Amino acid sequence: MEAYDKILERSKEIILLGSAAGVVGWDLETYMPPKGIMLRSEQLAIMRKLNHRMATNPEVGKLIEAAEKDSDALDEAQQRNLYLTKRGYDALTKIPEELVGEMAKQRAISVQTWKKAKAANNWKMFEPELEKMIGLSRKYYEILAEVREIPLLYDAMLDQFERGMRSVQVSKIFGKLREKLVPLTAKCAAASTAIDTSFLDKVVPIAAQRKIATDLATIVGYDTVSDKAGGRIDEVEHPFTSGYYDDVRITVKYHENDVSSMIYAILHEAGHALYEQNLNQEWKYQSLGNAASFGVHESQSRFIENNIGRSSEFIKFYLPKLNEFTGGLYSGISTEDFTKAMNLVEPSLIRIEADEVTYSLHIIIRYEIERDLFADKISISELPQIWNERYEEYLGVKVPDDENGVLQDTHWASGYYGYFPSYAMGNVYDGMWLEKIAKDEPNWLAEVEKGNTKPAIDWLKQNVHHYSSLYDPADLVKKITGKDTTAGPYLNYLEDKYSDLLGF
Repeated sequence: MEAYDKILERSKEIILLGSAAGVVGWDLETYMPPKGIMLRSEQLAIMRKLNHRMATNPEVGKLIEAAEKDSDALDEAQQRNLYLTKRGYDALTKIPEELVGEMAKQRAISVQTWKKAKAANNWKMFEPELEKMIGLSRKYYEILAEVREIPLLYDAMLDQFERGMRSVQVSKIFGKLREKLVPLTAKCAAASTAIDTSFLDKVVPIAAQRKIATDLATIVGYDTVSDKAGGRIDEVEHPFTSGYYDDVRITVKYHENDVSSMIYAILHEAGHALYEQNLNQEWKYQSLGNAASFGVHESQSRFIENNIGRSSEFIKFYLPKLNEFTGGLYSGISTEDFTKAMNLVEPSLIRIEADEVTYSLHIIIRYEIERDLFADKISISELPQIWNERYEEYLGVKVPDDENGVLQDTHWASGYYGYFPSYAMGNVYDGMWLEKIAKDEPNWLAEVEKGNTKPAIDWLKQNVHHYSSLYDPADLVKKITGKDTTAGPYLNYLEDKYSDLLGF
């Protein structure tokens, strides 16, 4: 056990440095002055290099080897932690420190260039930096693919975000989603044409929206106001969550004439934050103590956003409060009309503002583009054209410009290839959770209608958050629900919800 205990000591130091780099990265996106970008890119590069150096120290390898000899003395959680630590070590030791530094530096530059290109609606401004980011990512994942014996380059990328998942599985699940969602979208969109959403364009001052955001976060259990708060809310171009256990921060972009965008961004990011804050405290500073996967992470954010926040029960509870914050701006709107407006189904351009029914189609488009890009079936310069073609084919919308098309997301600028599928997998996992929570907590939605989200949040804490990385995502689903992961439950949820809501 001595070797294992020493592994824990080193793991804590590595994770602490990594979390500090996360705060520096958060500052880059929130409060850093424009002139600081080159300095910040250098700071992040050196922090990532130091983190990599610590994680790949040969002493760590010797400790892992020694701990493996005495692994019979370890319990299930300790053995899993040792496995995850070795898995990470074996991969990182094959990745050159210089490559890690180059990627961190290029990521900072690419993201800043993406912001400028998006604002200028200029793909060509961004393309050279994206090409560099993709080139570095190829080198990185080619190494991982070899170490982990994964034949396809893109599968190595998927594995980094959704451990154990391969594109053949994703394609099967996404194929089922696309088969059912395209006709369901058409049916829902046709039934939504008579829904009045004009009241959602009413101007809500940013000052009022900030108060609403804090209130919403508090209702779902994300504390930003007490003397024991572990969170905060800040404004950025593209909402995200960053942090570790006791310091997890969320961000949002406010639009005066679109308060609904803020409402669901806050609920979404708060869901991410709650997962991070409620991971198993016994495994803090260990590989085991991280989230199960990015898809499971997304299931937590989208559960809070959609299954709670877009439910008629939550809207019935929150509409009076919304009127309090806005001076009765929506006093003439019924709960039924507000619920329909918040659940309007309409094929659109922007992923983060997409409704529940069409959202996964946005992800499937990105997945197919990434898969083909890293299989060398398409080139970087073709991305805008292919993007536009898929949007017209799958969603029936014409993309007017790159700002609302291929430049809308930060993920490719950040080098997060293989991340996008996690969003739709989160929807699929939510379908699995919904079936189970209906059996375990049949009155959870009735409590939401009273403003009490605790039964639902507690169920997530006990059944999802608590397990952290004890299981790979597919095994976690099986552990919680007793079933294999399929798209069926999620598709059934959508069909039932929208047929009831829209009357078809």
